[in-house]
Amino acid sequence: MTALPWQQFWDYSVDFWQRNALFLDVMRQRGDNYLEHMARPVQEVLHFDYTLVLKGTDRERPVNYGLVRIHPPKGVKIDDQKRPYVVVDPRAGHGPGIGGFKPESQIGAILEAGHPCYFIGFITDPIPGQTIEDVGRAEVDFLRHVAEQHPEEAGKPCVIGNCQAGWAMMMLAATAPNLVGPLLIAGAPISYWAGERGKNPMRYLGGLLGGTWMTALLGDLGKGIFDGANLVGNFEGLNPAHTYWSKQYNLWSKVDTEAERYLEFERWWGAHTLLNAEEMQFIADELFVGNKLIQGDLSLSDGTKVDLRNIRSPIVVFCSHGDNITPPQQALHWILDLYDDVDEIRSHGQTIVYSLHDTVGHLGIFVSGKVGAKEHDQFTRNMDMIDILPPGLYEVHFNPKTDTDKNPDLAHGDYIVTVETRTLDDIRALGELDEGDEETFATVARVSEINTGLYKTLVSPIVKRTVTDQSAELMRELHPARLQYALPSSSNPFMAWTQYWADLAKSQRQPVSEDNPYKVAEGMMSDAIVTGLNMYQEMRDTLQERTFFNLYESPVLKAMVGLGGRDNVVRKLVDKKDPARLAYVREKKAALKEDIAVGGPREATIRSLIYVGLPEGRADERAFGALRQVREQVAPDKRLTLPEFKELVRRQYLKLIIAEDEAMESLDAMLPSDKAEREKLYQLVVSLTTAARAPSDLRKKRMEKLAGYFGVSPSLADDPTDAPKLPKSVSRARRKTPAASKSGARPRAKSA
Repeated sequence: MTALPWQQFWDYSVDFWQRNALFLDVMRQRGDNYLEHMARPVQEVLHFDYTLVLKGTDRERPVNYGLVRIHPPKGVKIDDQKRPYVVVDPRAGHGPGIGGFKPESQIGAILEAGHPCYFIGFITDPIPGQTIEDVGRAEVDFLRHVAEQHPEEAGKPCVIGNCQAGWAMMMLAATAPNLVGPLLIAGAPISYWAGERGKNPMRYLGGLLGGTWMTALLGDLGKGIFDGANLVGNFEGLNPAHTYWSKQYNLWSKVDTEAERYLEFERWWGAHTLLNAEEMQFIADELFVGNKLIQGDLSLSDGTKVDLRNIRSPIVVFCSHGDNITPPQQALHWILDLYDDVDEIRSHGQTIVYSLHDTVGHLGIFVSGKVGAKEHDQFTRNMDMIDILPPGLYEVHFNPKTDTDKNPDLAHGDYIVTVETRTLDDIRALGELDEGDEETFATVARVSEINTGLYKTLVSPIVKRTVTDQSAELMRELHPARLQYALPSSSNPFMAWTQYWADLAKSQRQPVSEDNPYKVAEGMMSDAIVTGLNMYQEMRDTLQERTFFNLYESPVLKAMVGLGGRDNVVRKLVDKKDPARLAYVREKKAALKEDIAVGGPREATIRSLIYVGLPEGRADERAFGALRQVREQVAPDKRLTLPEFKELVRRQYLKLIIAEDEAMESLDAMLPSDKAEREKLYQLVVSLTTAARAPSDLRKKRMEKLAGYFGVSPSLADDPTDAPKLPKSVSRARRKTPAASKSGARPRAKSA
């Protein structure tokens, strides 16, 4: 029976005031949590227990960073023989721990997979005088310590860099390439000028402010300290509908069920941290506005050039179309800046893998429980497969399992991970800067240098003389991002009554039904407010974009800063045709071609596997799972370590790329002379290449050709072994090949 209108109004009114009381009490709790959290020396929000391993404050050049080892939850066992993982959280205005502030997270996925897990975090206050380089050197020592604690055969530590930690880990891997294993960068901006017109308004911010002189001013006003709350304010300003209405309305409208989740997230979101002014100035000048990381124009104090092409470990880029802070272009465009085609990527020995989420926002990439339980879990379970991928460019997909999938038990969980080869055109399809836009952003960088230089010369000395420790601290305390937490706390006497009224509301709670006309009208009003704020955001962003391009596309301004005319070098991009690098690549190719026939049954088997699957450009975790099963059948003292196996796969792949016909014709000299053993090896190759799916026509043709190279009947491919076992000949027999005998017998090697 439908309630009378006056009853519906009364029911809604009771619910309305009860929700107000509960909402205000949640705001009080948020404020109390904030004050308690900021009083702690380390404002981490890790869900997991940990043990401090190394303190950056004890170094000769101390930093406010530290290394901890994460303890697994009860019932979860860790295998120290597995590859260790190191999660590095961003110092972008918030406290550390976002990669593990709930069970379903990056850290949670790592622990569930049984891997040792470490975490690099920081305390709120920076050490006076510390620089970005100091932090990088400390992180190098942290990673070196992790590697020393675990067996080399497990593989080098996998490093996960979230957001700002992503570019920091890329710099580290470029300057210490032998230290890290696979590098997963999640939501990390690398190419700062990239983006699409009509989207990604944050890339215009530096130009609209006239460059980074404002960063220098805020550092001076903070007495040498840059307040991370300013960075948080920039994030919040991107989406006014969410910041000023939706987030709070969602809590208010569902206050009975949303309070716990809301308070959990706000505990991290409100943990504002600080940076030295010099650190922030480096980030703003060299990266955000200068875009020097991808230009080969970024040098360390000792003269070392930071060249991302020096990275030797696989780079896994995880980004999202729904991310308006680090859009896919900023996460991936650096590949276009460094390389002309995929062959160049291969010639430099780099493996680049990317994954594009359709909808998740920036924070969700490393915060969302769903993303942690799916993507990060699958990344963790399949990182060894990614680590042995040959050099090239790939995209990874997570496909739900179906009843028709072959050998589903060889894939972990509810998804099957596949990796497919890509070209640079796939990256360009995401949106590429044209020449004019690049010149425009180069103009911004030049204007920034001029304005910042003028500020530091003419204004900065005056500001520094007027600022005191007390004024700097007062400015931080009065920052709107902090006041919104501190004012509604219990320290405010006007909030003293909220807990009483909230308890009373809970004891007499009468939530209104969703079909109440006043509740329906409330939702419609909320939607209208969101629509209005979205319209404001769209108009604001459009105005900012037009202002930006109208100003910095001006030929007069470009001429004034020395960039007039098309003959000028717009960006000092890395020299893709560097003679030294080209000579190095030629030497490597010549060396590979010279020993193309070197090896035994093991090398021949791996080469054959690559040969059969090469045209399709696709790898599947089920095939890798089958290969892992075969490897486990080999005696431990005869197995190749993961790094050795990775090098074996890469060498065989490159030999096929350089000279496929010659590489395959040389198999006869590498295989056992016994025909029965050749047949077993051929059946092993067939079994592994069909573990994921029935062979395509292209694969069947390749298998037939492979049978000719093996000197066996192609009909053996019709009945591959169900449970392939590695013949003893692979683990024990090695024949001298003509190429090997030139320089004497090769030493025995462990088997895969």
